[in-house]
Amino acid sequence: MRSVSTRTAAALCGGLVLALSVPAHAAVDAKLLEMLKANGSITQAQYNELQTELAKDQQAAATAAKSSAAQSDFEKKLAWAAKTQFKGDVRFRHETVKIDGQTNAQDKDRQRIRARLGAYTEINPQVSTGIRIATGGNNDARSTNQDLDNYFVKKDLWLDLGYIDYHPTAIKGLSLIGGKMNQPWESMGDIIWDSDINPEGLAATYSFPVNDSLKLFGSAGHFTLKDNIDGEGTQFRHDLRLYSGQLGANFKATDNLKLTLGGSVYGYDNDKDSAALRVNGNTSTEFRLYEGFGQIDIGGLPMPLSLYGQYVVNDESTDGHDTAWLAGFKTKFYDLKFDYNYRDTQRNAVVGAFTDSDFANGTTGSRGHKLKIGYDIDKNFSVGATYFLTKADFATASSPRDADANTLQLDVEAKF
Repeated sequence: MRSVSTRTAAALCGGLVLALSVPAHAAVDAKLLEMLKANGSITQAQYNELQTELAKDQQAAATAAKSSAAQSDFEKKLAWAAKTQFKGDVRFRHETVKIDGQTNAQDKDRQRIRARLGAYTEINPQVSTGIRIATGGNNDARSTNQDLDNYFVKKDLWLDLGYIDYHPTAIKGLSLIGGKMNQPWESMGDIIWDSDINPEGLAATYSFPVNDSLKLFGSAGHFTLKDNIDGEGTQFRHDLRLYSGQLGANFKATDNLKLTLGGSVYGYDNDKDSAALRVNGNTSTEFRLYEGFGQIDIGGLPMPLSLYGQYVVNDESTDGHDTAWLAGFKTKFYDLKFDYNYRDTQRNAVVGAFTDSDFANGTTGSRGHKLKIGYDIDKNFSVGATYFLTKADFATASSPRDADANTLQLDVEAKF
């Protein structure tokens, strides 16, 4: 029995020596090495060899740890890159504009391009930013189109968006936005605001889900349109400013019936001194717009159906031409989309500088139809046609009142 134990111990020691003699990449335990030397299980030569292997392993481990720490720091510095999205679109358009009483030079039959590229980053859970550049033939706030003209010259790019969005985790649903931003208010039509306009200033938006069937939303904003508009001083009180406020609610009556209702106010300070606002048909010197809007979304039909509209009054107008309204519907059949609305915009109902630039050549004192059809050929690739059949009183300086002002737009668009 004693001889068996002796042989077993010898075998175990031999196995340990063999295990400790593996290539340098195997781990070597320093404490075990000292114990083996102390009880005579390994020779001094074996001990020295294994000490060398141990030192190599320790150095390799330290190098790996340092590399891992450096990589971790690098990843932290570039964490924003992993949370950055690049989005953009390119649109090619053929446009024909026909206005009663105009010469060929004043009518339009042209090709246009729009290109936009934006980078949107989550800086941290509470802060995000967005920057977008876009084409544009000039600094018109209502258009990012560029005519294909003038002997292949290079096309201009403009800063279209640049904002910081602070949405504190302590107040869920709140966003505080500063810079050149997307419109912070909800729109059910484009009588007041052309969809290409991106206001500049400060805004707050808030949405609050009361329950599964009701959500409240609102916004408020302060935007500087022109510094020192009256030329009487650089103080804040001399600026042309826009104040906005909006309250609304989304109701879910049933799974197939949803309703959105809301109201807005857009007030201007020092607007009486701004000739830039009295354009495209306006004669009023002051504006304070009150808007009511709504939309009904109906499901459960062979095709989804949405009915929408808006009503606007400028209570600062003194000539009686102070109201505008729009009513329309939209639907979808597979990849085919259809949108139609009719509107009537009196001369001073809205600010001519900001109303839809395509309807009635971008003027107030107009009424008529807008019909839009779109078809998705493939993912993020579509074609569309929009037709404006309108009557305009001020489509151009020399236009007769109640002139036909019709526009056809044919579009091919790719998004990424």
